[in-house]
Amino acid sequence: MSDDGRVGIVLVSHSAEVAASVAELTRALAGGGAGVLVAAAGGTADGGFGTSSELVATAAAAVDRGAGVAVLTDLGSAVLTVKALLAEGDELPPDTRLVDAPFLEGAVAAVVTAATGADLPTVEAAAMEAYTYRKT
Repeated sequence: MSDDGRVGIVLVSHSAEVAASVAELTRALAGGGAGVLVAAAGGTADGGFGTSSELVATAAAAVDRGAGVAVLTDLGSAVLTVKALLAEGDELPPDTRLVDAPFLEGAVAAVVTAATGADLPTVEAAAMEAYTYRKT
């Protein structure tokens, strides 16, 4: 772990394909550069649908550069898994936050904001603001 000022983003979904696709989309929308620290943690370790605490912890470690890690989840057990990991206290990097935001829109906002070098509170706020995006 080095402190390069970039917030890491972890996308937790019940589906490996969904998590990977959202990660790919966010990287593209953020310019796809090396400064984009996003990891997908989808499905179970054996490739099924569900949530894996091991995959979440591994993804968080992979994007941790000392500036914090924002974790966005899709629903249900993904949220519970991340909350359990945070409660354990030693499974996730320091300054890891579960961000209450819509999965796709929040992920895009978080990754694009993190790619600019914004700090963790700013990344979290950008993702949470996605709740207010209107489509009409």
